[in-house]
Amino acid sequence: MSYVDLSIPDLALAALLLVVNGALSFALGLRFELSLAVAALRMVVQISAIGMLLKFVLGQTSPGWTALVGLVMVLVAAFELLRRQERRFRSWVMYGLGSAVLLLTGGLGALYAVAIVAGPELLSNPRYLLPVLGMALGNTLTSASLSLQTLAEGVELERGAIEARIALGATRFAAFSSLLQRAFRTATTPLIAAMALAGAVAMPDMMAGQILAGADPVAAARQQIMIMLVLAGAAALGALAAAVGGVRLLTDKRHRLRLDRLAQA
Repeated sequence: MSYVDLSIPDLALAALLLVVNGALSFALGLRFELSLAVAALRMVVQISAIGMLLKFVLGQTSPGWTALVGLVMVLVAAFELLRRQERRFRSWVMYGLGSAVLLLTGGLGALYAVAIVAGPELLSNPRYLLPVLGMALGNTLTSASLSLQTLAEGVELERGAIEARIALGATRFAAFSSLLQRAFRTATTPLIAAMALAGAVAMPDMMAGQILAGADPVAAARQQIMIMLVLAGAAALGALAAAVGGVRLLTDKRHRLRLDRLAQA
């Protein structure tokens, strides 16, 4: 098995397409060249940092380092989940909700996937666990973010109907039923589309990376199928858990609607 060791000049050549896009944006007055440059620079710094960190962690024998890096990944993902919301909850309980959702669904999904691929004895091995955890958190972050955003936007539009149902004796979840369905459907649509298009239109990143590294294509395809199934399931559970948690945050113990807990747009 071999792989291509890219040099700094190789990476600079790869960035030329982004430079062309930035130049076109500047010439046409589209004004997205700065955000494009910042995002690209942030990506380079973050991936380089995680590469160096993983090189250090992989050289350690203590599972404590794996747990610590995994915890940091969950906390950073929870902060990103909070930052993505256009209508944010006023309470920092939202950060706790995001951390819990990502840890329980993304974290357990990663553990489950590694247990299938590498075996239970390698659950503490960072070489297997951390990359899968990163993929699980990324998928769950996107689905949970879409779910919460749909919920926060929809609750204002359906405020009258929700309050009417509650006044007639409905529980909070019965009153939010149609909105919960829409939030879950919105959050899971990208997951369904990704599974439907995988292989036919686009080659998944993990499979492509393994093939480039010299792995057998059939074995790489099987691992990609397993990963996509597990991560899609974890992300869907994350979307549902986020929506349910959001409903609880938007209501009090007497099931009354509390829109004051949402920050102003």
